[in-house]
Amino acid sequence: VQLQASGGGLVQPGGSLRLSCAASRNIFSFITTAWHRQVPGKQRELVAGIAKGGTTTYADSVKGRFTISRDSAKNTVYLQMNSLEPEDTAVYYCNAFGYLNDRNVYWGQGTQVTVSS
Repeated sequence: VQLQASGGGLVQPGGSLRLSCAASRNIFSFITTAWHRQVPGKQRELVAGIAKGGTTTYADSVKGRFTISRDSAKNTVYLQMNSLEPEDTAVYYCNAFGYLNDRNVYWGQGTQVTVSS
């Protein structure tokens, strides 16, 4: 299983970005897929997740601003980020858990998001 993250970059406060995570397997074969983020010196934190059945979860800090979605035809999970704030600056990682109900966690490489004027 491979996950390929893309879409990061530099954006001004209040701007938007969309991150993509392309999976090498059917995206609906995973129990959950999610986006995490990490800043230097801090633990990686969950930003948003989506379960196989479609239930979503968000960190309180991004509720109302970020949306996680998926495209089964492209085997891709997206993170639409609006109203970005400097505090959103981090390396963003996509992950997937439970391919065909195994107990493994799969990680993609990170993509840098920098929110700065």
